Amino acid sequence: MNLKTFFCKISENVKGICMAEEKEVKEGTEKKSSSLVLIIIIVLVVLILLVGGVVAYMLMSKGDEAQQANPNGMEQQQQTPRKSLNDLTVGPMFPLDGFIVNLLSENGRRYLKATIDLELADEDVLEELGLKTSRIRDVIIRVLSSKGVEEISTPKGKEKLKKELTGQLNAILLDGQIVRVYFTDFVIQ
Repeated sequence: MNLKTFFCKISENVKGICMAEEKEVKEGTEKKSSSLVLIIIIVLVVLILLVGGVVAYMLMSKGDEAQQANPNGMEQQQQTPRKSLNDLTVGPMFPLDGFIVNLLSENGRRYLKATIDLELADEDVLEELGLKTSRIRDVIIRVLSSKGVEEISTPKGKEKLKKELTGQLNAILLDGQIVRVYFTDFVIQ
């Protein structure tokens, strides 16, 4: 064997080894990239399942709340506020004479003219109210004159005033209660 042939054989072997190594490197990177894609797909599937499970749980729990609110299972039709029997019936009334009071204002020239009727829980309170009329009028005058025009000119302000008057008046009664206060005349000037 001559030297030339020896080198040729060696170079063929080296080429074969190099080509084999190149094949292994290509297969290794293909295996790595395919396994990486497979891992990403598995992670995405797991995330989708988790999100789906959370959404399903939330939807089912809302259904449970609705079931608890309506235990007989019947769907409620439109939920319109129903009037209670208390809204439809009116108790005995105790009318008071009109009130004219100065309102809180910077120039002191604003006043309120109001007529008030008191709705009572029962007729037993009528006698006590008759005896305490002066005290009741004093409380009402004190409350009304402590208000400013801005406080009582809105519907919300009037409702707040009614509640305050009801609380103040019930505090001085012993035998019964005032259920509601009605303004039958209410003029601010």
